[in-house]
Amino acid sequence: MRRDRDLEDPYYLETIRQTAPPIAISPGSLERGMDFEGEISRLTFKDVGGMDDVKEQFRINIILPLKNPKLFQSYGKRIGGGILLFGPPGCGKTYLSRALAGECNATFYGVGIHEILDKFLGESEKHMHNLFETARRNAPAVIFLDEIDLLGHKRTDDSWGRALRGATNVLLSELDEVGKPDKPILVIGATNTPWSVDTALRRPGRFDRIIFVPPPDQTAREEILKLHLREKPIEDIDYAKIASKLDQFSGADIRDLVDRAVELAIRRAMRSGKTEPVSNLDLLSISKEMRPSTIEWLATANDYVRYSNQSGLYDRVKEYIDKNT
Repeated sequence: MRRDRDLEDPYYLETIRQTAPPIAISPGSLERGMDFEGEISRLTFKDVGGMDDVKEQFRINIILPLKNPKLFQSYGKRIGGGILLFGPPGCGKTYLSRALAGECNATFYGVGIHEILDKFLGESEKHMHNLFETARRNAPAVIFLDEIDLLGHKRTDDSWGRALRGATNVLLSELDEVGKPDKPILVIGATNTPWSVDTALRRPGRFDRIIFVPPPDQTAREEILKLHLREKPIEDIDYAKIASKLDQFSGADIRDLVDRAVELAIRRAMRSGKTEPVSNLDLLSISKEMRPSTIEWLATANDYVRYSNQSGLYDRVKEYIDKNT
């Protein structure tokens, strides 16, 4: 590969030469960049309990255009594009995105921004471009970019600052190109901190459709309980009653609750010498000891609702807080 001396940072390269251990580079890796593997999602919205408002927004903004491309083209609407999902951690942004890919019969690429970033000059840009090239070859495709707020961090002039700038610029360029009907690509950016997302990413034509993913509702909490208790020895569980005690719990919180309830059953089994089922009492007693992990996030979000919501970005967050607190 021909080297472009104008793109090199002499001070940075000299530091690497003096301090870095030898590394092995596979043939062709400098040209091709990182490889990305897609998956055919077996999940659909039938596997997502509750969350009807979020699913309806997905249907209107994504699924209908993909399934009726000529209709939307006649109105000058592009197919695919970018969507920003935000909400408390552990509330199913990745799971919902996989289900969306299944609904669209699209190849799913789940990638964390930290996997794209590389402090070596030019590598972040190649990784980002290669991700989109791979998705185009396997379109229709859904690219899920987790922790997209990392691209909004303050950019310095060091190696990581250059990596952030480079990756962001390539992402913006790729977003401007998606939406072609012959190779539709949907790009989903996910973040727990929407207030940290670079405003350049939220301009029209980029991540201009923004969807709040709240903590699971009553129906979703029941389904999550059933999922995590499946194939475990249980008594006749009153899922509705247990779920009603888990207001504002994230999906991850509910998984933790089930794990801790299972531990109680195991302790009883060790004492009795026989299998002991997980009981309603186990789940209820653990629920009283736990606090939802979403509370701090909602408190922070409420500050943005009150003082920084001139654009209406946090209107759905306000609706949720008003209804559930």
